[in-house]
Amino acid sequence: MDWKDNLNGNPIDWLLNSSIPEIRDMALGDLLDVPLNDPRRRTARQEAISSGNTGLVLSHMEPEGYWVKPGPGYGPKYKSTVWAVTLLGQLGAKVMDDPRIHTACLYVLDNAMAEHGQMSHNGAPGGTFDCLQGNLTRALLQLGCTDPRLNRAVEWAAATVTGEGIAPITEKKAEKRFTAYKCGPNFACGANNKMPCAWGAAKIMLALSLVPKEKQTPLIQSAIRQGVDFFLGIDPVTAEWPSITGKPSRDWWMFGFPVYYITDLMQVAEALTALGYGHDPRMKSLIDLILSKQDEKGRWPLEYRYGSKTWGNYGTEKMPNEWVTLRALRVLKRAFSGQ
Repeated sequence: MDWKDNLNGNPIDWLLNSSIPEIRDMALGDLLDVPLNDPRRRTARQEAISSGNTGLVLSHMEPEGYWVKPGPGYGPKYKSTVWAVTLLGQLGAKVMDDPRIHTACLYVLDNAMAEHGQMSHNGAPGGTFDCLQGNLTRALLQLGCTDPRLNRAVEWAAATVTGEGIAPITEKKAEKRFTAYKCGPNFACGANNKMPCAWGAAKIMLALSLVPKEKQTPLIQSAIRQGVDFFLGIDPVTAEWPSITGKPSRDWWMFGFPVYYITDLMQVAEALTALGYGHDPRMKSLIDLILSKQDEKGRWPLEYRYGSKTWGNYGTEKMPNEWVTLRALRVLKRAFSGQ
């Protein structure tokens, strides 16, 4: 059975004819396996730079490579450097498309990454936490950054899952140790009462999913296995992972775009299917949930948005949305065809 047989209509043609160049580019590549150097994709990416959301984001970048104000770039939300670079990754931007993207990648590594690869809200080792680590590491990998320092960020992300080589928070003199926010292994977070944070875990797993298998060290492989066990240790559609409130956030069931630190169940599915677990029987309820949200034409609505808080316009709530539909189709393609 073709993976598209699970759809109520033919949303791929809708995406291919979108007025949004980034959507056309990623639909061609991610859904139809058209190579990056295909003229249709090159044309779409050029349009994304000249008149798309990608170009809008880049138009607000300062020549040095930052947005809004210099420094690590966490504040103000959701327009400063951390958020702009995270957004560029989700828009499908590539360093080959515009030199400003390369400049931004280097700025992040120079200003937001601490000595051992910690992505930090203040540039210091203690300012790291999983959602920031995962978002920025993933974004730089998505953008095609090849700076060798990025390897440190990947290894740090993996090490914080397993705890390998990182001292407990109490060992103040240790060169590498857990700290107030990133307080322990298995996605433990100080902001979640020191319990594992599934929002942060999703970001870490998404970042690790972009590491080619031939480059996955034993540490990365171990972290991936541990992350999969964490997410699939329960029925994922319940989202009953540890929470400081004692109950799952309603945001889990609200699919949106872009996705920053707030996380939805679609992003869990994105991570697990990208890691090759789309056929795992424990994923069935989550895949069924995603399928259930499509309309009669095989399109998904926008259920969560940032509006004017971030750069660009990504649709109207409750209306069929190209960005969310693209996210869903990527997941379903991997789940039903193994790609």
